[in-house]
Amino acid sequence: MATSRLEINFIRLLSRCESIALEKRGETEWRLEKYVGALEDMLVGLKRSSSKPAPEVLTDYSRKVDFLKGLLEAEKLSSPTEKAVANELLAPGRTPTIANEKTPVSKTVHVQRKARFTGEMKNELMGAGPSKAGSAERLDLRKRRGLLLDERQSVAELDAVLQQHHLLQEKLAEDMLNLARNLKNNSLAAQGIIRQDNQTLNHSVRQADANFEKLKTEADRLEQHAKKSVNWFLWLMLILVCFIFISTILFIRLFPRLR
Repeated sequence: MATSRLEINFIRLLSRCESIALEKRGETEWRLEKYVGALEDMLVGLKRSSSKPAPEVLTDYSRKVDFLKGLLEAEKLSSPTEKAVANELLAPGRTPTIANEKTPVSKTVHVQRKARFTGEMKNELMGAGPSKAGSAERLDLRKRRGLLLDERQSVAELDAVLQQHHLLQEKLAEDMLNLARNLKNNSLAAQGIIRQDNQTLNHSVRQADANFEKLKTEADRLEQHAKKSVNWFLWLMLILVCFIFISTILFIRLFPRLR
């Protein structure tokens, strides 16, 4: 299928957004937000276009746009932990946007942001910057401990969510295997029934052919018997007529006075 002009522009803008996402934060963040908004409008136009791409291509486009939107939303969060959790839940694109990419840029951006958010979490936990003496130091220590507990709790919750998703995926895979196994058993059973029905049908056809041959033979014999019976009846009638004729002649010769 030929690539439409709208799709070409969409791919160019998508590649530009991914390149901006690879750069450091700064003046480019506001441009990325504007570009992602334009990408959403172009994606809607692609889905409604008469020359729209294949469904799997549209799915990958939507995945990449949602990933960029998720990056922007993650950057707006205040806590590094929240940013790390939001980034972990994002799903980057699976295929390169342009032909000369060896690895999808969205995956590189995902790994890059993950490393940065992890570094921010470590810096926050270690408490960067000098601390004041006395009560200020104790207060700062309490804040650190509370933050550390919150971080551990968030990490534990994230691990629990990931574990739950992992278990759900395993259960889904097991259900799919069971379904495939049941379908295979049902298919084999159906094949056995069909094979048995075919054997029964072939036997019935052979039996019908044999009965037809027997019926044909009996019909021929009956026809021959009927022909023989008719022939004997004709000869009998002919002999009887001849006998009556001869008897009449003899009767006339023997008793002429009766004329």
